[in-house]
Parts: sequence; structure tokens; C-alpha cells
Amino acid sequence: QGGEKHSLTGRSYTSSANHAENLNVEGTRVVSCNTTGLSRTLVPLYEHCGSLKVECTMIRRAADPGDSGKGPINAIKPVLKVPSHHGPDVMTVKPEIEINSLAVAVPTTIMHAHAIIADLPAGHGLTTESILDMWRETPRVIIMHGAANRITTTAEVMEMARDIGRKWGDLHEIFVWEDGVSLQGDRLYYFQAIHQESDVIPENVDCIRALMGTESDWQTSVAKTDAAIADYYNL
Repeated sequence: QGGEKHSLTGRSYTSSANHAENLNVEGTRVVSCNTTGLSRTLVPLYEHCGSLKVECTMIRRAADPGDSGKGPINAIKPVLKVPSHHGPDVMTVKPEIEINSLAVAVPTTIMHAHAIIADLPAGHGLTTESILDMWRETPRVIIMHGAANRITTTAEVMEMARDIGRKWGDLHEIFVWEDGVSLQGDRLYYFQAIHQESDVIPENVDCIRALMGTESDWQTSVAKTDAAIADYYNL
């Protein structure tokens, strides 16, 4: 998962994008935390619109909290391989989404952030509010108004995760700032935050069900996994 190449298995996986395609196969790759996060919000948009063109920038944490030997410490480090792997990796789970990505690493450890521009096809019939409603109904996505809830940074998102009883501050959902979402004509702008230590964990469980053929419907699998996580947290 994560840093593994698609060529390792010839297949990749996210729960919402291609669960059925991975049923009863010998092996697959669960994609990275950033690619999982992109898939969570872009796949429902694609399924509504039928096509999607995306440009996005990954603002990546420099290292996980426990990796104190890594950096950068006092620098912004661009990923000079263009595009970064994140956009092309989305296309390994949903080839119909046209997407390119750039990435920079910044001196923080707690979360990634994404700045996303998505061009929707003419006649999409969506509004900013209907897109927010779509994401509110999407598993593993949290929509919150940053200014109204005083959650305007990734640090405050992590504080919120602890406040709601998540052990170690794990937030496996993708966090979208409601007040950072804006549809202007056919172009959608939004920000989201990714807790890189936890967002892929439930996808691994769903992937195991797909490989073993024990649950063919992705939404049913997600519901089972998320219910088990809630039980673990006593929520």
C-alpha cells in the first residue's frame, strides 16, 4: 500500500471507486493516504457528472509524528517529479477521472491538505450546496464550517478528533472545510485535510473483504467496517 507501485499487482483499490473490480482477485494495492482522500470526494462527483477534469496540489506533512529524523524542518520542499504520483494513482482506481497533481512537503507532522480545482461538464446541475449535501451523504467524509466552528487549521482538526473521543487523535474520515468550497460556473474549488496515519486503515479492511469475496457491495462493507470502528471507540 502507499508507496507500492500499481505494477506490483496490476490492480489498485479504494472502497468507493472499485470494490467490485477487486472481488476474489489474488492481490491488489491499497493506494496512499492522499490518493484515498482524493478518491473519497472526487468519485461521487464523477458518478454524478459522468466526467471530471481535476488539477490539485498536495500540501504534504514532512513526516509522521514519530519520524523525528525526517524533514524538512525549516523549508518548503516541492516534489519536482511532475505530476506527482497522487493524480495518476487516482486513475488506477477510476481511470475516467482526468487528473494531474503537484505536491510540496511542509514542516508539519499532523495532516496533509489538498487544494483542488475540478472542472465539471456543462449541464451538471450542481450548486455549491448540493455538492456539500452529496459529500455529507458520502461515507468517511466530514463537512464542517471552519470559521463557525473555529476549525480553520489542521491543528484544530486534530483537536476536534481528540475532542470527539478518537484514540491517538485518529480521524479516518476526510475533512472538508464547508466555507472553502465554491462552485463558480462549471469550476469547483475546495480544500480538504487528510489524517495520513488513519484514513487508509478502514480501506484495508474493506479490501480484505473484496479479496476474500465475503462482501460484494462496497457500501455494505464500509458500513460494517465503520460500525466496528465506532464500537472500538465506544461511540
